[in-house]
Amino acid sequence: MRGLAAMVRDLAARTPESRERSVDMWRALAICLVVFGHWFVVAVTYRDGRLSGYNALDILSWMDPVTWLFQVMPIFFLVGGYAGGASMASHRASGGDGIGWVLRRTDRLLRPTTALFLVVALASLAATAAGVNSQLLGHAAWLASIPLWFLLAYLVLVVLTPLLHALHRRAGLAAPVAMVVLVAIADLLRRGLHVPVVGQSTYLFAWMAIYQLGFCWRDGLLRLSRGKALAVVAGGLVALIGLTVVGPYPVGMVGYNTAPPSLALMALAATQIGLVLALAPAANRWLRRTGPWSAVIAVNAVILTVFLWHMTAAAVAAALLFPTGVLAQPPPHSTAWLLWRVPWIAACALALGVLVALFGRIELRRSAPRPAERGPWRDGATVLGSAAVLAGLLLVAVSGPGYHGPTGLPWGGVLSYLCGAAVLRVARTRQGSGR
Repeated sequence: MRGLAAMVRDLAARTPESRERSVDMWRALAICLVVFGHWFVVAVTYRDGRLSGYNALDILSWMDPVTWLFQVMPIFFLVGGYAGGASMASHRASGGDGIGWVLRRTDRLLRPTTALFLVVALASLAATAAGVNSQLLGHAAWLASIPLWFLLAYLVLVVLTPLLHALHRRAGLAAPVAMVVLVAIADLLRRGLHVPVVGQSTYLFAWMAIYQLGFCWRDGLLRLSRGKALAVVAGGLVALIGLTVVGPYPVGMVGYNTAPPSLALMALAATQIGLVLALAPAANRWLRRTGPWSAVIAVNAVILTVFLWHMTAAAVAAALLFPTGVLAQPPPHSTAWLLWRVPWIAACALALGVLVALFGRIELRRSAPRPAERGPWRDGATVLGSAAVLAGLLLVAVSGPGYHGPTGLPWGGVLSYLCGAAVLRVARTRQGSGR
């Protein structure tokens, strides 16, 4: 990956002193913790010729408090909002519009995602033709698709960023506060009155609130002294303990509190946001050193590839190591199970390294910015393409484990996604043809 090394050196040399480098650090750290957490809790079993698995969190209740450390998706959405707000402000300052920004922003997100869709579908077709067990095929494809849940939520926010940023400029901190209130109301309806449809709305409001706080951070509305930031940490932690240990919410931050996101997750988010703000000055000073900053740039250069392919790496490691008996299968309540997590995670990391080497160049490729050719065709194609992409991701994300046909993933979702991505690709090509 000599191209990556050259790019890292170039970006490190050109980084302005004013850059909030801690944003990049937190993005890289959040994704790496998610990857490690997923690998740790995935418990694979192979018995009687059938490869299966389960979430260890469903069995090991003592791990519930540990999820407070590894549930870092609020940090990911916070820094996503910061980066999106900075990019949108720069884009508008140069004369661009919201649709043009969406086309440019989705380019980097969809290129690696399209590669995942195509590879999983083609590999599944080949495996089907070779007579691979359909149950094994369905489970492997489902494992590979798990990251699409969070990508779907993030991509929704990216597509809505022009509207959300306009709301931010008008309402400031009032916007995320109102969204947290909506999460609380939806929780009350879901838990107290058992209205599940309303409760599902927190998938949108919760992540949107944190994304909006990223706008606020970028624009200085969250400029807090270290003491005030630590007070936010303490307040969020007290609320989190009150809602879970004392109150009605489960302690674990994976599962009920994230599907859909709950008020307890908002308390965890407040704790994490306070910690990010408290550590930002020290992190920025540390990241002015060449070594740490170059490492952060290198990880972020392929961060989406790492996230998208990490569960595929787990599927590859499981298919190679468990049927052959290379890895033992001790009971999950045993000390041996914990010890065997070490070689399991190492095997997943090795498989992921190979996959990043193969597919990371897709994310590394940068498209040159082009002048937007505004018009009804471009706007309509962007809306239609985005809707088809999101619908395809949703169909795949909710499909669950099981055999969904020779493409591995539900063919309707694959087709919708690929058609939407193609429409957006054409819109980007057309927009660069001139004004």
